[in-house]
Amino acid sequence: MFGQALVPLVLTLKVALIATLLALAAGGAIAFVLARYRFPGRELTDALCTLPLVMPPTVLGYYLIVLIGRRGWIGGWLWNVFGINLMFTWQGAVFASAIVAFPLVFKSARAAFEGVDTHLENAARTLGVSEIGVLFRVTLPLAWRGILAGTMLAFARAMGEFGATLMVAGNIPGKTQTLSLAVYDAVQAGQDDLANFLVMLTSVVVVAILMGSGRLLKPAHT
Repeated sequence: MFGQALVPLVLTLKVALIATLLALAAGGAIAFVLARYRFPGRELTDALCTLPLVMPPTVLGYYLIVLIGRRGWIGGWLWNVFGINLMFTWQGAVFASAIVAFPLVFKSARAAFEGVDTHLENAARTLGVSEIGVLFRVTLPLAWRGILAGTMLAFARAMGEFGATLMVAGNIPGKTQTLSLAVYDAVQAGQDDLANFLVMLTSVVVVAILMGSGRLLKPAHT
């Protein structure tokens, strides 16, 4: 039974890890900009960045097909220029999972950056520290707990992604079938023992991540 779960488990971890790193890079950067700068359309940008968190997975999956399909805005360009097709590939699953996980990193990172005392940043500037130095020596050390907590939640969300991934990457065993898709297949096939094992495996990993992120979100003195 573990052998049947090993392939989707490894694929799920790979997809979730890469997707989380992409979400962290994009979400952290956009969160910093929104937390530190005022500009027209700022709140609209925040709403658009949060949208995947509340949008139905099938609707989000459809938007992604329009975006990265062979005739899509990005997918068509990738296919015509580089011959790259993201549809029904594990890379497509990564893209879908990254979009779904992105808001969790973004919201946590923005709250963490806004929680940093700007007086400390200004004090560093008066001492001659560059903007990059302020970011890495003051802002990030004070905000890292919230950012890491959001990143862990994003990883858990990426592990459990189903709807958008199914529409973009399909459910191909050994190629795009993640744990959540393997559970769906096992239930449809009446393989209750396998489904129970996969559910328990997924639940243990996700609960461990949630407990870890919960500890990070507690105040440092508790």
